[in-house]
Amino acid sequence: MKRTLGIIGRKIGMTQIFQEDGSVVPVTVVEAGPCCVTQKKTTEREGYEALQIGFLPKNEKRVKKPLAGHFKKAGTAPVTYLNEFRVESTEGYELGQEINVGLLFKRGDVVDVTGLSKGKGFTGVMKRHGFHGSPGSHGTHEYFRHGGSVGSATFPHHVFKGMKMPGQHGNSRVTIQNIKVVEVREDQNLILLRGSIPGSYHGWVLIRSATKKKGAAEASA
Repeated sequence: MKRTLGIIGRKIGMTQIFQEDGSVVPVTVVEAGPCCVTQKKTTEREGYEALQIGFLPKNEKRVKKPLAGHFKKAGTAPVTYLNEFRVESTEGYELGQEINVGLLFKRGDVVDVTGLSKGKGFTGVMKRHGFHGSPGSHGTHEYFRHGGSVGSATFPHHVFKGMKMPGQHGNSRVTIQNIKVVEVREDQNLILLRGSIPGSYHGWVLIRSATKKKGAAEASA
């Protein structure tokens, strides 16, 4: 798998684009960059090649001293989000260099998008896992939305790990693969992605080249 540099952005919202043939395409607008290179990791020093980039300026008064020293060493202003991307080689990149969305992506590319899904709190098995619930008649009594049996009494005397049960729903890192890039507006630092992506408005997202591109462009066209 080829390792390529991605970009950090934040979700702005959804709209629609009218294409030349008159069709309407739903898109998610993402403010992607500009990002700055805050650290270079090399095979000789860290054992692997990677670039750490930052996004969204941050008030210097809200930055702790160790992190402020990190930004000072890189020669960049403090930023809100930091993320590391594994790359084949860090050659050609310098500390403090600005990374724009137009440098990495263009119209028609296929990307993977990672974000933090919306938190839905503590939910039951029907909402969390899609359980059908118990029958609504024929003697069912106060057990319509329960999960059913989760273990046995004599053996093995405990509930197996990984059972689908009620619990925290959402608020987790989610990656959606093979999303088509509809348009890149480099002058506005915007990238328009076909369909929906994880997260709430103004939530952070990571965009990188798709790892499973075969047939993806045709599937999402």
